[in-house]
Amino acid sequence: METFQINERKVSVYPGLEGSPIVYLHSFMDNGDAFHHILKTSCPDHTLVVISHLHWDDDMTPWYCPPLSSEDTPCHGKADAWLQTLTDEIMPRVEGQLTEKPAYRVLTGYSLAGLFAIYALYHTDLFQRAGSMSGSLWFPDFVEYIQHHNMVKQPDCLYFSLGDKEAKTQHPLLKTVQENTETIVRYYQEKGIETHFELNPGNHYQEAAQRTIKGIHWLLSWEDKNESNNI
Repeated sequence: METFQINERKVSVYPGLEGSPIVYLHSFMDNGDAFHHILKTSCPDHTLVVISHLHWDDDMTPWYCPPLSSEDTPCHGKADAWLQTLTDEIMPRVEGQLTEKPAYRVLTGYSLAGLFAIYALYHTDLFQRAGSMSGSLWFPDFVEYIQHHNMVKQPDCLYFSLGDKEAKTQHPLLKTVQENTETIVRYYQEKGIETHFELNPGNHYQEAAQRTIKGIHWLLSWEDKNESNNI
């Protein structure tokens, strides 16, 4: 395992076999070891890259959003800048050590990182799969953004999940999360993109790590699912 820092953010690299897929996971917590321990025993071989110590409300958001409450802080919408750091600095450093090109790249994350994973597909063609686990798809104007812009390149598949209690709130933005997620899922399905949606029990904070692992497992096992369905 290798670790390094880019602009105060921590990058932890857990190598897989040469030529295996690479999963880029943005994480609110510095919990790469825990994710790697479970994923290496439950998923097809892969390299896991966990990025933490993020400026979460800024790096993961596409544009400005005011505070959700009096105790909250605003989101300053610096996803474009962070995506450039990811693609121009982090990915070349990680993949420059490989002797074989990865089979494919996965971009994924939970909450705002799930929002970022989808937004990034509209600005780069470097990721073939993406996962938005309990993604913050309540984010203002994000559904409209998706409907009026085109991805740089259509991905192989997408994974979305949500807790079944996440929309049960009086907050006018947060209560739209399930409706927005389902709208986005239908939109991608109608575009012909293999898109899977899973509704889990609980609220936004319940079993976040388990939901993240479940999503990554689905994304890495997609070919196996397709092959079994075609038998």
